[in-house]
Amino acid sequence: MTQRALDSSGEQTPGSSRPAMIDAGAELDPVHPVDLPPSGHRATGLTTAEVAERVARGEVNDVPVRSSRSLTEIVRANVFTRFNLIIGVLWVIMLFVAPIQDSLFGFVIVANTGIGIIQEWRAKRTLDSLAVIGEAKPTVRRDGVAAEVSTHEIVLGDVIELGPGDKVVVDGTVAEADSLEVDESLLTGEADPVLKRPGDPVMSGSFVVAGGGAFTATKVGREAYAAQLAEEASRFTLVHSELRSGISTILKYVTWMMVPTAIGLIISQLVVKDNNFKDSVARTVGGIVPMIPEGLVLLTSVAFAIGVVRLGRKQCLVQELPAIEGLARVDVVCLDKTGTLTEGGMDITEVRPLNGSDEAYVHQVLRSLGSSDPRPNASLQAVIDAYPAGGDGKAAWTVTEAMPFSSARKYSGAAFTETDGTSSAWLLGAPDVLLPEGDPTLGEIDHLNEQGLRVLLLARVPSGELDAPDAAEGDVPTALVVLEQRLRPDAAETLKYFAQQNVATKVISGDNAVSVGAVAGKLGLAGAENTLDARRMPTDPDEMATAMEQNAVFGRVTPQQKRDMVAALQSRGHTVAMTGDGVNDVLALKDADIGVSMGSGSEATRAVAQIVLLNNSFATLPSVVAEGRRVIGNITRVATLFLTKTVYSVLLAILVVCSQVEYPFLPRHLTLLATLTIGVPAFFLALAPNKERAQPHFVRRVMRYAIPSGVIAAAATFTTYLIARHHYSGPGALEAETSAATLTLFLVAMWVLAIIARPYTWWRIGLVAAMGLGFLIVLVVPWLQDFFALKLVGTTLPWTAVGIAVAAAALLELCWRWVGRRFGA
Repeated sequence: MTQRALDSSGEQTPGSSRPAMIDAGAELDPVHPVDLPPSGHRATGLTTAEVAERVARGEVNDVPVRSSRSLTEIVRANVFTRFNLIIGVLWVIMLFVAPIQDSLFGFVIVANTGIGIIQEWRAKRTLDSLAVIGEAKPTVRRDGVAAEVSTHEIVLGDVIELGPGDKVVVDGTVAEADSLEVDESLLTGEADPVLKRPGDPVMSGSFVVAGGGAFTATKVGREAYAAQLAEEASRFTLVHSELRSGISTILKYVTWMMVPTAIGLIISQLVVKDNNFKDSVARTVGGIVPMIPEGLVLLTSVAFAIGVVRLGRKQCLVQELPAIEGLARVDVVCLDKTGTLTEGGMDITEVRPLNGSDEAYVHQVLRSLGSSDPRPNASLQAVIDAYPAGGDGKAAWTVTEAMPFSSARKYSGAAFTETDGTSSAWLLGAPDVLLPEGDPTLGEIDHLNEQGLRVLLLARVPSGELDAPDAAEGDVPTALVVLEQRLRPDAAETLKYFAQQNVATKVISGDNAVSVGAVAGKLGLAGAENTLDARRMPTDPDEMATAMEQNAVFGRVTPQQKRDMVAALQSRGHTVAMTGDGVNDVLALKDADIGVSMGSGSEATRAVAQIVLLNNSFATLPSVVAEGRRVIGNITRVATLFLTKTVYSVLLAILVVCSQVEYPFLPRHLTLLATLTIGVPAFFLALAPNKERAQPHFVRRVMRYAIPSGVIAAAATFTTYLIARHHYSGPGALEAETSAATLTLFLVAMWVLAIIARPYTWWRIGLVAAMGLGFLIVLVVPWLQDFFALKLVGTTLPWTAVGIAVAAAALLELCWRWVGRRFGA
């Protein structure tokens, strides 16, 4: 996506090219000239024949919209890994030198890789289908008729209409402008909207913040500016995931440990010990294979992929996979009131004339204001619904000037020639912006705001430039328009969920702070009485952060302030999620750690958000948080299992090299152990419900448990092995020694599994018991004994192995509790 090529400051990543400034002549000459309409004329667009001609020439916006990796990339990523290469080579060797049961580890890897590919393919199909549902369709004029088309169907020369919140999808030149203001911050880093006039260029990746118009496409496909920036970008990426980067770090350390240890083991078993060659190779491979935590990456990918599928069923489009993980780490959620806590529509409950104004005349003003804006916002739409054009049978006033609503101004306006020929100009917007401080009317408005009602002021202004900075000076209050907002039925329950999860909720709105606080209070938001007017917000980042932490509701917030508020919270170490649906939320959504957009929101908000709630339900957010916590918490658990195996495998190999003895295990033994104590249980544990709050420092949290657990397991196993070497002698001694050592290692590994499976539920207890029963069956069924070369000889050594394992289990309990107290759970 375009904006992902830019960092939070608006600067571009290396390798992208951006003009220092965008001017009227900035590379807008297409290969085939485009006829632009004369200024002031309405462009009718291309004809069907012209569209067909351009399609035949290939002048189509054919940039592929990829919401996920292709099937080829999925297969390549799952098959061609460093550890699969190592295991593949060892597998081929074992197929030649040992029985098939010593090659089982290779079949397990093939099955695991297949599972990974299938799950990610399912996730891809889910993502692709949701991306189509959530795709914005620009309005294009063809044959003089405006119709919605898919972005990839736009051709060179198409006339594309623009309204508030619309994203500019291709490069072009403005053909029509009605107070058209475009935000180019995602391209240039400049937050101030740019007023566009006919003939001015517009760049793909920018979006409309106010007004409307139309532009003619002059560059499409890969020639468009946004496409050039996004050529290498893909939404389906895991590169910014702390979980994935942590696993990569662990694998790097494992490689460093594994290589010298494996070399030492090979030399020890093939050169120093004068054993049968094939048996030596088998035991060498048996020592190397368990060092590789091959299933860890697979399980992480599967957990993420299944998360995407689960959320997809709830109409939640995850545009970047780390967003699942990121939202689970969030400790502050910033909400935009309109469209998030309240539904988009509003209803007028009362119109109060001021200063002796005639009520019928006020209704006519409102009716005319409604018909002056072809792209009304929610407030003006409520006016239109209450006072439709022609509703009183009177002739409409003639619009001489119109100014659409802007989040920065907090008001809209229009000038008219009335039916009697007189001229008048009006503003409709925030009373506390249009009225001076101390105005007695503000007291009346505050009383209405305290009831959770939204109030607009209709004011008459002297004729002049409506968009002038001082347009509101000298205005005459004419009426109060009282609106009631529709609360989302699911908002209260969602706010309650975040409170229970210790996630702070901040309501940030462009509306009056008291009114917003009243709405939040109705929904049960904790701290809703702590409101702050953003016009009194300190500009110092540190003071702003303090104000953000002390208050829960903020009103009269400008788009730039929303961005600054997010940055202030982040400066205090908070992980911030921002939700919104309007163009005034785009900058904050882009800078937040996680941006969440409503599916019905503007195209610009959907473009910058990592998560899009296609069903427009704020109540879906807890599902995303829960999914992220499930992934992070469970992968942390199972990573400890995998790395415990790596640690004890490396230590056993080192002990064998130093002691100059045969390696105690064949590959079949460790395949059995890994399957029962790690592989099968890890799969179930990784997909289990988990509501633990995500904690940082993944690598440290895993290794501080895995290292002592691996050391204890290796020490106990090698102790049993050395005792068995002195106890058994003669033919079959090595097999008996291996069986005793395997019993100890299995019991210790099972205790590690039992610790990680806590807190116990019926299915977790059943899972651990089933794994233990599986090993017992192998020990008692004769043909399984032969298949796995496991047969306990006598009673002294087996019970000694059990005793050593019990002592190791007790030491594990003490060690885990000490680590928990010393470093925190």
